[in-house]
Amino acid sequence: MATKEEQPQALENKEEPKEDGELPLVVVLRPKSFNLPLEDRLQSHFHLLDPNDSPDESIESFLSRRAHSARALLCVGLTPLTADTLCLLPSLELVVGSSAGVEHIDLHECRRRGITVTGASAAFSEDAADYAVALLIDVLRRISAADRFVRGRNTILREANSTNLASSPSPSFAKPRPSRKSKSAKENALPFDLTSIPSKSKPSPAMAAKLKSPLPPRPPPSNSHKRKLSFESHGLDLGGKRVGIVGLGNIGSQIAKRLVAFGCSIAYNSRKKKPSIPFPYHANVWDLAANSDVLIVCCALTEDTHHIINKDVMTALGKEGVIINVGRGPLVDEKELVQFLVRGEIGGAGLDVFENEPDVPKELFKLDNVVLSPHCAVVTLESFAALQDLVMANLKAFFSNKPLVSLVQNE
Repeated sequence: MATKEEQPQALENKEEPKEDGELPLVVVLRPKSFNLPLEDRLQSHFHLLDPNDSPDESIESFLSRRAHSARALLCVGLTPLTADTLCLLPSLELVVGSSAGVEHIDLHECRRRGITVTGASAAFSEDAADYAVALLIDVLRRISAADRFVRGRNTILREANSTNLASSPSPSFAKPRPSRKSKSAKENALPFDLTSIPSKSKPSPAMAAKLKSPLPPRPPPSNSHKRKLSFESHGLDLGGKRVGIVGLGNIGSQIAKRLVAFGCSIAYNSRKKKPSIPFPYHANVWDLAANSDVLIVCCALTEDTHHIINKDVMTALGKEGVIINVGRGPLVDEKELVQFLVRGEIGGAGLDVFENEPDVPKELFKLDNVVLSPHCAVVTLESFAALQDLVMANLKAFFSNKPLVSLVQNE
């Protein structure tokens, strides 16, 4: 079940009057290893209840004992928020997500309970879009492959030079030259008188024979340093490519905006057609792939979108097609993608996410038409600053009975 973030919407708030100086309670769920960068900002406006502050107590015990009246929860990163955890929070009305996706939050239970959920893709959309376009350009123009080629070639040249110099006798001109200052004038004198040599003297017959004899062949250089190194320098142009975007939400819309400037033609797939979007809509991903040169995957991960890019979709995309994934790894059938790439049945791939992170299929390491990235499409200083502002804005809006900034609803 895909989701989207819509325009700010009013949320009925039943905030009870509080005594002077009393701060609203906000539960914080985060991994133990994850520090909360905006903790100081939050603490100036809210009273935070973090189970990690009581390491000797289970999360269940902490929430049952201390968070019974909490009405808001901050879910940091991809910390799972299950129905069992929600049951421990009977007064909960708002879940503030801090990641682009919300697949780790039990949306069905939240809807059943009437709990509102906000997401954070608005804070990450521009940086994620930049990264998706960068991956696409890299795959098409083989930038990473060219970089590896240059680095590898220089390494081989250095090894070759080092090997040849070590195996060849040092020429006389390479020896250190003695200092002239350390010798007397007599020692510096030539062993013969230049004036005694005729200006047009001929070499002796023995010397003439030596001059006419060919030079001995140079010994071949050592082959121990040689290794296979090749690079196909030709790439593919981005302009004019037909790009299909799977998931035209905040991130997908920003990707489309950037690729239009490159002269690409855009089409998209989502659960519903968006009346305000001028791009062609395809009701299923197979049709989108059949009419595209590139597929960019950036939709939400749900039960319906798991392996939405499957064998049939890859076949429809064709041998020259390219897949870019900046969404979630399980959106793509990774085993099938690896086989298509190894067999040359697809043109290339740019992957920021993987199905079983942090594991990456080793078959991809040797392919120059594949660009790999460690799930960092949204990792910039600017995006994290925007995330902090978004989290603060949603919490302040909730406790002030104002419209939420990034409400997540069903399409």
